[in-house]
Amino acid sequence: MAELATIARPYAEALYKASASDLVAVSAWVDELAAIAGNPQLLQFADSPKVTSAQVFELITGVAQSVLGDHAKNFLRTVIDNSRLGALPEIAAQFRALKNAQSGSSDAVVYSAFPIDQAALADVAATLEKRFARKLNVSVELQPELIGGIRVVVGDEVLDTSVKARLEQMKVALTA
Repeated sequence: MAELATIARPYAEALYKASASDLVAVSAWVDELAAIAGNPQLLQFADSPKVTSAQVFELITGVAQSVLGDHAKNFLRTVIDNSRLGALPEIAAQFRALKNAQSGSSDAVVYSAFPIDQAALADVAATLEKRFARKLNVSVELQPELIGGIRVVVGDEVLDTSVKARLEQMKVALTA
């Protein structure tokens, strides 16, 4: 989806420049708006010719859990008025990439078969930061099909220590 990335880039860069003083707060509401905009039913509603941009704006601000400030509302109005609601998840991803580049960190997703408590997650995060030699923003997603262990994705790097991966390696070794 190079086209979507191309559409999202100017929005992400403008938002990044406009909010350089408070990147953490902006990142929070951008991620929330992106999650809301990722809903297919909302996108279908917004694409309807019978629906005005004001109605879409009211719906999204009503669904948002956090209180959106003027900066967030202006950004959301701009995105809706320019019919770019479908690009909002990509805008959020590119904004996060700009923010991470400025802070020298990366996003890391830890896939686990079971829930990980905060103490164990802190230990895993410390180990991963040493392994990848940079500060990581760690999030956890459950994937029961891993059976056990974890699978970590940092950018385009993958560290897979799951039972499923080990079984696949054994399968390949036995059938070779």
